[in-house]
Amino acid sequence: MRNSLILTFVFLMSGLFVSAQNADRQAPQGFDVEKKDIPHGKIDSVQYESKTVGTTRKALIYTPPGYKKSNKYPVLYLLHGIGGDEKEWYKNGTPQIILDNLYAQGKLTPMIVVLPNGRAMKDDRATGNIMAKDKVEAFATFEKDLLNDLIPFIEKKYPVKKDRENRAIAGLSMGGGQTLNFGLGNIDKFAWVGAFSSAPNTKEPQQLLPNPQKAKELKLLFISCGDQDGLMSFSKRTSDYLTANKIPHIFYIEPGGHDFKVWKNDLYIFSQMIFKPVNQEVNDLLKSE
Repeated sequence: MRNSLILTFVFLMSGLFVSAQNADRQAPQGFDVEKKDIPHGKIDSVQYESKTVGTTRKALIYTPPGYKKSNKYPVLYLLHGIGGDEKEWYKNGTPQIILDNLYAQGKLTPMIVVLPNGRAMKDDRATGNIMAKDKVEAFATFEKDLLNDLIPFIEKKYPVKKDRENRAIAGLSMGGGQTLNFGLGNIDKFAWVGAFSSAPNTKEPQQLLPNPQKAKELKLLFISCGDQDGLMSFSKRTSDYLTANKIPHIFYIEPGGHDFKVWKNDLYIFSQMIFKPVNQEVNDLLKSE
């Protein structure tokens, strides 16, 4: 049974902005249940040298069903929350199952998904006081690790397309804040940005985009949050700033709190939008079924 949700859809169209649409857009029942009779992608663990941190770091890599080294793929960097690590999405969000099921329905552009540890410090485990100052600061340090160490490693080891239009970043909670901070701070590196339930690490809008018109270079800016999430204000203030400056984006408010039920649904939606012509795909996803 589909749930009704509130969606604010802001998109530039012949100089006009359209907002405050109501739509049904919840993943169907079973979208995150493993199906044995379809092709499956593969999850691998990799290690890369981080000059930023001064150590060897870990990440998980999802390659799609039918993956071939002779092909070239776009890449999605998918970030976790403050209490997680590179395995948080894998353990709690089952992205490999969600994506496998979407591939079986022909709804995704084949892509490689990188699930890194966004806590860029030598002891990057999610142990002890996860709110400690050095651990929180390590989430900001990850920007350099991502740009200078991880992305070059992926582009050397895997057959990926290396231009910004084939590079996406998304994340949940602390990773949602990282997504906005890094994605909007490096529009020359990312063309697709998806921030799910962004946390207080999100920079103030004027810091995120001192030149808001720069964001018009993005292919897609997707911001989402559960309607019962106590961190809603960080997503809303960003969307309000974008709207005030007439920047095309989607602000998606859905039923739920600060949890993986919301974030799995966000991945389901966002993954179908990226690496495709934006206008038609957005319209297809927002129309009632």
